This record gives sequence, structure tokens and C-alpha cells, in this order.
Amino acid sequence: MISTPSSLRSALRTDFTSSLVVFLVALPLCVGVAVASGVPAELGLITGIVGGLVTGLLPGSSLQVSGPAAGLTVLVLTAVTEYGLPALAVIVPATGLLQLALGAMRLGRLFRAISLSVVHGMLAGIGLVLIAGQLYLLADRKAPGSGTSNVAGLPGLAVDVLASGPAQTAVVIGAGTIAVMVLWKKLPGTAQLLPGPLVAVGAATAATVVFDLPVARVEVSGLLEAVQPSALGDFGKLADVGLLTTIVAFTLIASAESLFSAAAVDRLHDGPKTDYDKELIAQGAGNTVCGLLGALPMTAVIVRSAANVQAGARTKVSRVLHGVWLLLFAALLPGALGMIPTAALAGVLIHAGFKLLPVKELGPLWGEYRGEAVVLVITAGAILVTNLFEGVLIGLLLSVAKAAWETSHVHIDVDTVGEGTVRVSIRGHATFLRLPYILDTLAQLPVDRPVELNLAGLRHLDHACMSALQNWADQHNAHIVQPERTRARA
Repeated sequence: MISTPSSLRSALRTDFTSSLVVFLVALPLCVGVAVASGVPAELGLITGIVGGLVTGLLPGSSLQVSGPAAGLTVLVLTAVTEYGLPALAVIVPATGLLQLALGAMRLGRLFRAISLSVVHGMLAGIGLVLIAGQLYLLADRKAPGSGTSNVAGLPGLAVDVLASGPAQTAVVIGAGTIAVMVLWKKLPGTAQLLPGPLVAVGAATAATVVFDLPVARVEVSGLLEAVQPSALGDFGKLADVGLLTTIVAFTLIASAESLFSAAAVDRLHDGPKTDYDKELIAQGAGNTVCGLLGALPMTAVIVRSAANVQAGARTKVSRVLHGVWLLLFAALLPGALGMIPTAALAGVLIHAGFKLLPVKELGPLWGEYRGEAVVLVITAGAILVTNLFEGVLIGLLLSVAKAAWETSHVHIDVDTVGEGTVRVSIRGHATFLRLPYILDTLAQLPVDRPVELNLAGLRHLDHACMSALQNWADQHNAHIVQPERTRARA
């Protein structure tokens, strides 16, 4: 805890420098996420500003940083394509209000109950869709749309690039951006004072301007012109069931990503840990403000948050100041955005997409927890084939089914006791999932000998199994079977 003037000055000094680092990390990501989402670049900056000045001031997690996230890019692009850009002024504030309600009801901690394999599968699926879509922007081409369409169109994209000089130039710019970010991490620690994405985008922009390369650049409309405040008439769209489903998807995914990020950030520092309910309220307040401005939705972002911690931040001052720097940049240097090649931003997002893929973790996970690895892969594939919301639901259902199956362990012992009676002892958890196995075992018993069912070893016996066992016993024996245990024990 900071208690002396000297320690306070030291903390403020560290927070000031940390805020500059976070600003430099956030700037290309805010713009890149906006362009990838199919909205004006300024809207990404607005979300970053609100993440600093609104969410940054509220209690919850003192060191994690909020702003537009690559994890929501696919969902935002789908919503904008289907409902139009003005729909964000309805979807995002509704998402924020739902998050405020969930936080007020103290349900934030429940998001920690989601299976880790589903979370990793969700991130992997987002990464795959993000990469497939950004490969088109890397060549200054428009992506077909859905994840499967984007993947199916990649061979045609390759042919198109080989036949087009400007497309090849754009690919070189984008590939160079990725190469700089990858190599930057291998440089000495002093070089790490400047974030790799900023250096890469800056170099790509400089090359584009100096050599006047024929590549697409970010379209700039101005900060105030990009703001599209909510209108009361727009909220009539809430009668659309599809739009309501989209809002639920935004709420669940944005909340989960923020709270999972908070858990990860808490492991990076020794300071006060996150209050999940307050953090959910802070995210809800930020999204409500973003929605009223017609901007992108926000989440807590692990890349910016980790940069904040690693830069030595000690209080929330650093994340608030990063929002101030974004505001000053957007207000004083808006024209600088118009010089950035979109291929460079696509490179940033492709690099971010690859970082979402659990390449190193999948092998060990398959060796130790094969079922979890299957859930992860199926969740990611379902997101690629369907959409983010449906893919996550499939992953959650599969995870619940896997957990139910794994906890339904039943052991059956068959022994012969006095006068030819067969004793069948059933131990473990007898649920409807194991009922076929139980009945198949009983069907193999001699039909001309009495059978005694011993259920004393059962820790759980559901209604379906109890009814099936009683019916089988009534049919097999002429007398009433009196098991030693007929009720489930909690």
C-alpha cells in the first residue's frame, strides 16, 4: 500500500510511463480492430478512450485495460453486415445494461464456472475466423463473409494475388508487418520499450508514404463525424428476435473475455485482486457509454493489460492516462490515420489471431486430458462452421455432457451366494447415461435363478435408473426384490 509522499510520487511516475506504453500498444490495435470490424477507424479509438476514461476510473480490477478487442471482431462484423452500422447504437448499450444488471446481482463470479477447454476453444475459433478474414484485407480484397466462405475462397484469393501487382504489394506490406512483430520480440530488452505492433505499423506506413505504394489506406472521416449517437427510434429494433440473440451473445462473450482476462492479470502482479462483480459493472458502464456514442463494444484486453503490468503500473492512473493520450491523438492528429495501409493493420490482426490459437497447449492437453482437447477442437471448429454464439453453445453443451458422462462411473460385481442366488452389487453413480450398460449386464444373468440387487454401494441413483431396476427385478423374480439401498445418497 502506498503511504508516503515519496512512494506516491514514485508510483505516479511509474504509472505515467506505463500509460505511454499502453497507449502505444493500444493505438494500432484500436484502429485495426475497427477496420477489421467493418466500421470507421475512429470508432475503435472512441472505445479505447471510453475504456480508459470511464471503465478505467471504476473499481473492479485496478491494472487491466479495456478497449476494442480482437475477440469480438467476428461478432461485430457479422452484426454490422446483417443489421447495419446504426445497430451498434442499440446492441452495445443493451449489452452494457445487461452487464450492469449481472454485476448488480453479483453474478460476475459465475463466469469462472465455464470450462477452460470451452474458453480456449472459443479463442481458437475466433483466431481461425479472424485469420481467414484478414488474409483478404492483407491483399486489399473484400472477404466473402462467413468463416467457411472465407476458408473456401482462399485458393481463389491466392490466384487473384498472383495476377495482381497492387495485391502483391499489399501482401508484402502486411507480411512485413507480421515479420517485424515476430522478430521484435527477439531483440534485446531495451528495444522492447517500443511495442512491436506500433513499430511494425509505423514502418509500413513510412514505406507506403515514402514510396507512394498503390495500396489501400485507412479511411478517415473525423472523430466527431464518426460518432453516431443512439436515437430513441433505433431501440424499436429490439423487437427483432435475431437482434436480441446477438445482444445475448455480445453480453456473454464480452463478459467472459473480460473476467477471464482479469483472472490472468491477477496472476501477473501481487497487488489487489479483481472483484469480479464490480469489474462486470465497470465493463457494463463502459459499454453503455460506447453504445450511446455508436462505438464498438469493449472488453478487458489481455495484451494491453499485460503490457500495463510489465511496464510497472501500480494503480489505475496508468489506464486512465492511456485513454487521455488516445483522446489527444484522435483530436490533434486525425490525419495520421489516413496514412496507415490497411494491409499493415490486417497483419496486426493476423498476428493477434495466431496468438489466440493454443498450439503449444493442445499436445500436452491431448496427452493428459483427451476429452478436454476434443471439446476445445470441436468448439473451435463449430465457431468456424457456424458462428461465435452457436459455436460456444455447442462447446458448453459438449462440456456439460462430457462432465456428466465422466461422473457417471458405475461398477457392477456379480457373485453367487447360498442356494444358487446371484448377488449383483452396483457401486458408484447410477444415472440414465449408464443405464444401457447396467441393463445389458443384468440381461446376461441366468434367467432361472433368483437375483439379489445390492445397491448399498451407490452414491447416486437417479429416478430413471431406480425405475428401470425395479421393473427388471419385478420381471425377473417372482417375489419382490428388497435391495439394501434404494435411495440416492447426496
